[in-house]
Formats: sequence, structure tokens, C-alpha cells
Amino acid sequence: MSHTPNLLSRRDFLKLAGLGLGALALNPFRRVLPLPEFPAAERLGRNCTGGKIDIKTRPDSGSATIKSIYEDTLLPWLREVTADNRDTNRLIQRWVETPEGYVYAPFLQPVRYQPNQPLTALPEGVTGFWAEVSVPYVDIYLDNPPPRSPSLRHLLGSSLPVRLYYSQVMWIDQIKTGDSGQVAYRVNERYGSYGDIFWADAAAFRPLTGDEIAPISPEMDPAEKSITVNVTNQTLSCFEGSREVYYCRVSTGMRGLETPLGEFSLWRKTISVRMAVGTQEAGYDTPGVSWVTYFVGTGVAIHATYWHNEYGFARSHGCVNCKPEDAKWIFRWTMPFVPLEPGDVTWTDWRSGSTRVKVEQRFW
Repeated sequence: MSHTPNLLSRRDFLKLAGLGLGALALNPFRRVLPLPEFPAAERLGRNCTGGKIDIKTRPDSGSATIKSIYEDTLLPWLREVTADNRDTNRLIQRWVETPEGYVYAPFLQPVRYQPNQPLTALPEGVTGFWAEVSVPYVDIYLDNPPPRSPSLRHLLGSSLPVRLYYSQVMWIDQIKTGDSGQVAYRVNERYGSYGDIFWADAAAFRPLTGDEIAPISPEMDPAEKSITVNVTNQTLSCFEGSREVYYCRVSTGMRGLETPLGEFSLWRKTISVRMAVGTQEAGYDTPGVSWVTYFVGTGVAIHATYWHNEYGFARSHGCVNCKPEDAKWIFRWTMPFVPLEPGDVTWTDWRSGSTRVKVEQRFW
């Protein structure tokens, strides 16, 4: 992967930021880098661990290391295989075959490179639109320094890239076209934002449509819909009456931060929200969490996850982590329905008409 040459480097940008940005603040295109040259493959895997991982000669942690790759490095994803020899220290035994060797599957976020034809103006009659990141990652640049969120202060203070990742959903409320024809979107968070606003290459974002979030089986009596989360087996099942209509692997709360057991009713759903507790050092601060379905008043939710691929193992801060496609299906299927505008619904009569959620411990 390599960025197009002769563009403003991140180091230069940070120097300018320290000088107050000056004329740079008036022209977002001096900060918006075109998308990198991602590997040519239908499916890719991104190192989502935040550190170094190894490529092995075999799908076996004891096999020889071919080389190590660092955060956000991308590899063509050929297929997923089972470990040659069961690793008793690892619950998950899945590996990904790449042209260079094998990588432990939980270390790779499955992504695709699907750039878009950008819009050049907001659709008539709207103040913005929801858009999903459809490329492995896109660099974003702060429009209104200084940074406000804990994670952004940490990244900029450490001279690390500020990026959005495949499957994140953000709110776009301005569009600008540069002299060269490059289109930039102004990117922010409609719900849960600290106030940070960014610009990014518009080709990285796919606008969401009403059809793709249309409710699933809306004719079903809401009282007949229910969800069971099994924290023992790390699974989630959706039921219509006694019939299971959907099943997926999940990641619930880790030891000391367990997902609460019991029976609940959904009380809020939002297409995308920033989730933050505490500070960057003692808590978490996660932007663009999509397809969020809250069922506990303290903020516990079923939601999409882009920062790991370890479904089947408890590792969250209490929420129920799902693959993006699973979280989206659950979001559409659960009641009440949430329209594209405003993309967020909280109801006070949550005991009536909302889908029930049972969190239990049981081998089955």
C-alpha cells in the first residue's frame, strides 16, 4: 500500500496544525488524501489488533513465522481454515489463508475495497445523510481543532493516523469539490459526538438508503419476537414465537465486565453513535459504532464491531459485539422500526411493542 506521492505528509500537517492551520483551514483539500492503493483482491483482511502480528507457514501457532505485519496492513483473504493442531491456549481455532501464509483469524477484520462515485451536492431537502465506509480504511482530518474526544487527542498527540474503517457509519453534512475535481465529504457523528468534525475522500463512503434498513418481517406481532443471548456459548438467536429465524456468534462482556443476565426490553435503537466511557487510558472511546440496539438502561447494546474478529469469545466491555452484517439484520428485525431520518429512536413505553432480550448462561 502506498499513498499518492507529493501530497501533504502527516508530519507536515501536524506542524501546520500547531501553527493554527492558517490558510490550510480554509481549504480542506490540502488535507484530504486520496485513498491508498489497496491490494487487488475481492476480499481483504486488515490487521485490526493495533500492533504486530505474525504470518505463519501453516495454520498453527507453533509453525515457523514467515514475517510480521503491523497495524492496518492488508492481505488478500483467500479462505478461512481450521487450525492444523488444536491450540489449547486459544478457544477459537480459525485461521485465514493469504498468498503469503496463514494468519490467526481473530487478528484480521474482513474488509472489501468498494470505492463509490461521490455525490457532488446534498440530496434535495435534507441537511445530511448516513454513509457507510466501504473501503478498508480512509484517513480523516480535523476541521475544527483543537481535538475534543479522548481518542482523537491520543492519536494526534502520538502522531498516529486518524482513520475510519470498513463498515463504520457516519453522518455527512457538507460536500465540496476541489479544483482538480476531487470530492470531499464533511464527516461527523450525529449522536454522541464530542464536537470534532472532519473532512475525508468522498469515494470511501456509500450513502445508505431507506430500502436497505427497511424492517424485516414487520407483519409479525412484536410480542412474538424475542432474542436470546447465550454468554456461555457466545451465541445470539432471534425467535419468532418458538421458531429460530436467525443465529450468529457474538462477543459478550469479558470477566469483570460481564453482560448483565436477565430479561430486558429494547429501549433505544440508533444507526450510529459514539460509545465512550472514562478516558482513553481508563475506558474506551469508539466512534462510528453502527447498528446499535440498546436493551439495558446503562448503555448495554447489541452492535456492530470493526475492531476485532473474535466472535465466539467474551471480550467486550459489557455489550454484545456482532459482525456488522449480523448487527444490521438484528437492527432491522427488532421492533420498533427506526427510519433513515432521524436514524435514532428512543421510546418511553419500552415495555409495550419492543423486542424482548434474554441474556442467559446455558450449554446447548
